[in-house]
Amino acid sequence: MANIEKLKNKKIGVLYGGLSSEREISLKSGKAVYNALKKLKLNVCAIDVGRNAAAQIKKEKIDIAYIVLHGAGGEDGTIQGMLEVMGIAYTGCGVFANSASMDKDIAKVLFKCAGILTPKWVTLKKYEPVPEIKKYPVVVKPAAQGSAIGVSIVKKASEFSKALKEAFKFDDTVIVERFISGTEITVGVLDGHALPVIEIVPKGKFYDFKSKYAKGGSRHIIPARISKKAYAQAQNTAEKVFKTLKCRAVSRIDMIVDKNDKVWVLENNTVPGMTETSLLPDEGKAAGLSFSDLVLKILKSAL
Repeated sequence: MANIEKLKNKKIGVLYGGLSSEREISLKSGKAVYNALKKLKLNVCAIDVGRNAAAQIKKEKIDIAYIVLHGAGGEDGTIQGMLEVMGIAYTGCGVFANSASMDKDIAKVLFKCAGILTPKWVTLKKYEPVPEIKKYPVVVKPAAQGSAIGVSIVKKASEFSKALKEAFKFDDTVIVERFISGTEITVGVLDGHALPVIEIVPKGKFYDFKSKYAKGGSRHIIPARISKKAYAQAQNTAEKVFKTLKCRAVSRIDMIVDKNDKVWVLENNTVPGMTETSLLPDEGKAAGLSFSDLVLKILKSAL
C-alpha cells in the first residue's frame, strides 16, 4: 500500500457500464473496483458512462479516471483519447494499445510482424463474397468484440453460414481463424511483468460468454498444467505482446498451448475483467496480491 498518500488528495472516477454489448460485465467490474477504492478510504465516485460522457466527467471534477469499460467505447481507444483531450489522467493502456488490441485483424498483423505465433486467419467484410474455407474446424468471430460475443467454432461447411451470420450481428468485419486444439491459457501482465499462468477449463464446448461470467462456468487452474518449457514461453510471449502493442500498466493475453508445446496468441485484452469470476484477480492472488493491491497497482499507473 506504499505511496497511497499521493492519491489521498485526488478525486477518482470509476468509469464503468457504457453502451457496448459488454455493459453488464462492466457494471460488475466497476462496482468491485469502486468498493475496493472505498475500502482504501480514497475519494472515489462511480460514473456510468453514457453518450454524454464528457459532461458527466466534467460535472464530477475528477483528477483520475479508473477505466473499467469493456468493449467498444472503453477498450478501443475512444474514451482514452477523450480523456487526453480533457487533460485527465487515466488508468491502463493508451489510445494506440487499446485501438490496436480491439481490432483483432490489426493485432494479428502486428503479432505476425513481431514474430509472435498466432493462428492463420482471413478477414471478411459484410456483403463481400465469402471465400471457400478448405479446412475445418475454424473459429469465426467479430473483429472488434470481446467476452467471446458472437464467437463460434465451426467444425463443418454446413455450419459456416450460420456462424458468419451470428458474428456479423456484432461487427461489419469478421475474422475466420484456424482452430488450434490444445490447452487454453491466459497470462496477465502487470507493469510489464507476467503474472502466473492460468489454465482455463470451460464447462461448455469452449470459453464462451457463459463460461466466462457464470458462476461455475469454468475452472481456473493455477499453475496451468503445461510443461515448464511452455509455461516459460507463455510468460515470455505475454510480455512480448505487452511490449509490441505498447501497453501500459496491465493487460491480459489469451493463448493456446498445442500438443507440441507451441504457444499460440489469440488476443490481447487491455481492460481485463475485474469481477468475482474474472481471471486477472485470480492471477494477482496467485502472485500474492489481494484484490485491493491489484486495484491500487493499476490506479498508480495513472500517476
